Amino acid sequence: MEKIGIGLLGYGTVGSGVGKLLKANAEDISLATGRPVELRRVLELPGFSSPDLDPALVTHDFEDIVGDPEIDVVIELIGGTGAARDFQLRALRAGKHVVTANKQLLGQHGAELLETAEQNGVHLRFEASSVGAVPIIKVLRESLVAAEVKTIFGIVNGTTNYMLSAMTETGADYADVLAEAQRLGYAETDPTDDVTGKDAAAKMAIMSSIAFHSRVNLADVAHEGITKVTAVDIAHGRRLGLVCKLLGVARLVDGAMNVRVYPAFIPVSHPLAGVSGAYNAVFLESAAFDKIMLYGPGAGSVPTASAVIGDVISVVNTAKGSFTHNCLCYKDRPFYPSDDVVSRFFLRIRVADRPGVLARVAAVFGEEGVNIQSMVQDGGGDAADLVFLLHPAREARFFAALERLLALDEVQGEPGVIRVEE
Repeated sequence: MEKIGIGLLGYGTVGSGVGKLLKANAEDISLATGRPVELRRVLELPGFSSPDLDPALVTHDFEDIVGDPEIDVVIELIGGTGAARDFQLRALRAGKHVVTANKQLLGQHGAELLETAEQNGVHLRFEASSVGAVPIIKVLRESLVAAEVKTIFGIVNGTTNYMLSAMTETGADYADVLAEAQRLGYAETDPTDDVTGKDAAAKMAIMSSIAFHSRVNLADVAHEGITKVTAVDIAHGRRLGLVCKLLGVARLVDGAMNVRVYPAFIPVSHPLAGVSGAYNAVFLESAAFDKIMLYGPGAGSVPTASAVIGDVISVVNTAKGSFTHNCLCYKDRPFYPSDDVVSRFFLRIRVADRPGVLARVAAVFGEEGVNIQSMVQDGGGDAADLVFLLHPAREARFFAALERLLALDEVQGEPGVIRVEE
């Protein structure tokens, strides 16, 4: 049987996992594809060395991979959007299939890469780019291609989910939990992409492009992270029966797309409320099937490597010319403005504790057309926290009210503002 040769770019956490799985499960992979799959070359980047890697496989020149006629699939795991983009484009143009876990590259240059793959009759696969081992891309691309998915709603970043879970369970504040997450290896030394929501935004761009059949780039996804979420607000939420999660939310509203990432409270009875630690979970909604939830580890060497191997097997088994060469972005949907989205909010403001303050606050809400569902006053003396749950309202109305509230002399410090999803 003709062998399938693999060229692997990068042998770090995920790359080494891919190498080990290819070796350990060679027989199963061969049975699944009908052909032996072997690792032929590994591109090591300057400054990196892998002592457990066969030196005969190592190269420092990408030309040794792209120019090798016995390499059929290039797996890119070096990350970034510079060299990785160049390597992927060169591989695709050379007639080689590409498998990648590079969410930022796909979120910014996915259209170019998929178009290049289609033009050259090869596959670009990226299951591991979105939710680790959870097969969300395959489900959207193949199983649900005709289902017209209306909503993607879920936890798509393991680092922030671990941090918010820890804040909820221990009562610790953001800075302390981040330091512990870094010590345990759940957060990078530079956690910016995770804690600001950029990592989740790139994943949402990829998933919503496929689900809605219309191109969504990273720049189209407004994202808020968890840096302003406090232990105080999480504690208030718990007393109200709510749990805080960083959510990726993509919806079709009147045929237009709204794709965002933000921290939100959800009821403790919601299935996502029990997703803790570094796990991810995604809800898909459609008139065709109501709701589907996919759940599993969102990161890690073996889970991500497993998704990469799954893509390799899929490439080998997929007939040439099939729809999986592209992302099916044949529609050109507009974007629905976030100001017009109707949302519920949790709001905590600290005010001077004196007569008439609550009336002034309530008057601002009333004048802006925002209705109060419930209010709790916490504390006393010179100042107190007013904690509001608000009825659904256009976001533009809520933020106009918030701006006016913060301008009041009686309002002190930073407010706590968290959306409430049901």
